[in-house]
Amino acid sequence: MNILDYSALELSKEIKAGRISVAEATKTVLNRIADTDKEINAYITVAGERAFKTAEALQKKLEESRGKGHELSPLFGVPFAIKDNICVKDMKTTCASKILENFIPTYDATVIEKLEKAGAVIVGKTNMDEFAMGSTSETSAFGITKNPADKDCVPGGSSGGSAAAIAANMAFGALGSDTGGSIRQPASYCGVVGLKPTYGRVSRYGLIAYGSSLDQIGPIGKNVEDIAGILDCIAGADSKDATSYDMAEDSFLNSCVSDVQGLKIGIPKGYFAEGIDSKVKESILAAAKVLEEKGAIIEEFDLGFEEYAIPAYYTIASAEASSNLERFDGIKYGYRTKEFNGLHNMYKKTRSEGFGPEVKRRIMLGSFVLSSGYYDAYYLKALKVRALIKEAFDRAFEKYDVILGPVAPTTAPKIGTSLTDPLKMYLGDIYTISANLCGIPAISLPCGRDESGMPIGLQLMGKMFDEKTLIRTAYTFEKARV
Repeated sequence: MNILDYSALELSKEIKAGRISVAEATKTVLNRIADTDKEINAYITVAGERAFKTAEALQKKLEESRGKGHELSPLFGVPFAIKDNICVKDMKTTCASKILENFIPTYDATVIEKLEKAGAVIVGKTNMDEFAMGSTSETSAFGITKNPADKDCVPGGSSGGSAAAIAANMAFGALGSDTGGSIRQPASYCGVVGLKPTYGRVSRYGLIAYGSSLDQIGPIGKNVEDIAGILDCIAGADSKDATSYDMAEDSFLNSCVSDVQGLKIGIPKGYFAEGIDSKVKESILAAAKVLEEKGAIIEEFDLGFEEYAIPAYYTIASAEASSNLERFDGIKYGYRTKEFNGLHNMYKKTRSEGFGPEVKRRIMLGSFVLSSGYYDAYYLKALKVRALIKEAFDRAFEKYDVILGPVAPTTAPKIGTSLTDPLKMYLGDIYTISANLCGIPAISLPCGRDESGMPIGLQLMGKMFDEKTLIRTAYTFEKARV
């Protein structure tokens, strides 16, 4: 069996059994990146030398632990890709923006500390939409990422590089961030699995913020078991993140069982109104049928507020982005314009030259909705709508264990077709953003392909801190399709 064909957990078992060395697995991935990434452009930074040093140290640790009864992590020796808005000490972290093109953090994000403690090998930082603002990975200052399933199509965004790296076998596991669907949508477009955990399940310390009340780090992998294993590693409370929760749990991997007998699954009728591609609709309903045949109880219901989710989300996200991005001023770190006349002119030129069009658009929108005279009319109203959407989901979860629907209205669009109409791009997030507004967990996994062979993703949403039910449901469906 080719090393690249293994899942993350399978690879780790082979390494711990001595059939594959950590260095061999790392070299295989780095060779794959060298051969493939010229076309895909999934990586901004490839850290080969660092990865080999880590691999040598891990192999030594493995040899020393043999026969001593030491239990190693299910991710031991696994090569990982990290989205380029998550800080890795002494490794360039750019947010795919010119304004951070040479920024090198002096500390690790908490999730990086946890991955490295578990024995993961970080091979590089992946491409993304600039500051995670976009749904196509086309707004990067380092070039467009392409979809491995069809290089004329986008991989989704903003975690498009991480999803493309998994789909093209350029990593065995990856981390992304999800503000409005940025893990689930690229996972759907690329035909891999991605999870947005409950807000607070995973520490955000070391994640360069876009929308602080919406952002969440999460895993992308080849299958549901890999996702559960990565979540086991990165979840948990963190003293450096006041929004993280201390929820003592046994292993999420233990939830990987085929059992949905009696599980109540709701399908919002509004998710299948106008705008959804017929093949996407057909695949999602077929997936629901599979779960029904496995013993789940499937019902359609009226969720409500679907049409208000996008305006509420973009108002809140842009407002938070305008505040979070104030820190990038050319003084403390990152890019600074070369020629300027006075401090104010330096600020203006640095930000004008350093930020791309989409980031500027959202900063301006956010500054507008927070400005005097418009705060009540827009931002405060969006917060009230957010509360109503949360109430609608709370009512739904009183009746249902899981909510099932599509990830996106269509499969991956062609490169260049989305940025010409930003509003159309925003509308592509209609099914994913509610999970971020409500803070609930949601997972995307493959459920079919369209007429062109492009992947279609199934989305499952669950109650807060009930990732186990989502993982069990997703695992049951995944195994039923094999």
